[in-house]
Amino acid sequence: MIPIGDKLFLLTNKKPLVVWFLIGINIAVFLWEVKLEINGELASFVNHWGLIPERVSASFYSAIAGNPAAWLVVFWGLLSIFSGMFVHASYSQIVSNLIFLWVFGNTLEKIIGNGRFLLFYLFCGFLTGIVQIVVEPGLSIPLVGTNGVVTSILGAYVYKFPKVKIDSILPLVILYIPVELPAFFYCLWWYVQQLLYGIGSLNVPGGVNPMGVGYLAYGAGLPIAVVLMMIMKL
Repeated sequence: MIPIGDKLFLLTNKKPLVVWFLIGINIAVFLWEVKLEINGELASFVNHWGLIPERVSASFYSAIAGNPAAWLVVFWGLLSIFSGMFVHASYSQIVSNLIFLWVFGNTLEKIIGNGRFLLFYLFCGFLTGIVQIVVEPGLSIPLVGTNGVVTSILGAYVYKFPKVKIDSILPLVILYIPVELPAFFYCLWWYVQQLLYGIGSLNVPGGVNPMGVGYLAYGAGLPIAVVLMMIMKL
């Protein structure tokens, strides 16, 4: 199921500048990844910029045990939450995430404003990254992608517009059937999509985004978004 737009008619001339910028950055980084894959350098890039929970948790335990130098590794590990948001492991992952960012983020940014949307985007990405570290601290394989942020955007959208119909396309081999679905349907569909993100995977020796508890922790973005929307009284 592919969302393509919504039925909302907003009385605003605001442009989703942040969404446009984020889409551009994600595409640029992914094209760079493709180049690195061709040169056989992608594994090093993903391991350096992706989120590796084991790296953060082990350094944290070392730091609180009395090794002050380990705090630098913890700090870098936390920064990798942000950098990992802009790295993707497959064509299907980036295409799906950017479609969701465009359809749901477009409207959300117009509602809450450019600046607050950017802060919302980064904060939700950071919190879902923290959840991943907490639920699977021993994971040594990189986690990458905007999955957690997209889930948060979806959660905020559904919280704000629970009854809005989303224009969607149901692809059936060579046929594309237009359908209208309630926004909350995509909260369930998100989990199904995770099984499809291996399609068109880039070649990363050692693997990336293992389908486990840490990866599915991206789903924490749904309640995180709702809480943030309530705090902001939106």
